[in-house]
Amino acid sequence: MPFDYEVNPQAIEQESFRQIRELTQLDGLSREQQQVVMRIVHSVGMPEVAAQVRFSDNACTKGLQALASDCPILCDVEMVKQGITKRMVQREPLCFLNDQQTINLAKATGETRSMAALQSWQDYLAGSVVVIGNAPTALFRLLEMLEQGRDKPALIIAMPVGFVGAEESKQALWEVHEILGIECITLLGRLGGSAVSAAACNALLRCNIGEYY
Repeated sequence: MPFDYEVNPQAIEQESFRQIRELTQLDGLSREQQQVVMRIVHSVGMPEVAAQVRFSDNACTKGLQALASDCPILCDVEMVKQGITKRMVQREPLCFLNDQQTINLAKATGETRSMAALQSWQDYLAGSVVVIGNAPTALFRLLEMLEQGRDKPALIIAMPVGFVGAEESKQALWEVHEILGIECITLLGRLGGSAVSAAACNALLRCNIGEYY
């Protein structure tokens, strides 16, 4: 039984983003912000999610500059790390979730491994792009570290998903980002996930090499 479907990858992507532009409210967004929002919509198949995306004033500018300078990319989980398009980065994104030091610290403190992993972020935070797609506890811990005066990343992309702490952690980020002097892109509410956060980072990486839809 024959099936009629598109097989050309370029044609699939072009048609996908044509439909996304048609179905998604993008008014008032910069060219780069539109690319990020469309990639987020593409990752979940929900045009209505665009209304929940938030950008700090200089988020895209600072993120583009940092990524162009080959900054560290810090990921909360391996799925986020694997979702970042490798052909677009010169250095491998970093994730310390499964390091033995992280495992030992989490056991000793009774906290999540995602929280404990941030102990290993400290040498890489300055000027980095942080991508959090799974763990609200990692985002809360990062905000605590920044409040304590730790080095600031160039951009935080924070889109943890779930029912316990996800919505609250993103709301907290949005409420304190100006006070802490940090740039961020977030997706308010329960929606999010590794694919969504990686898609937002990939959108900026694509902008840096001139790939726009």
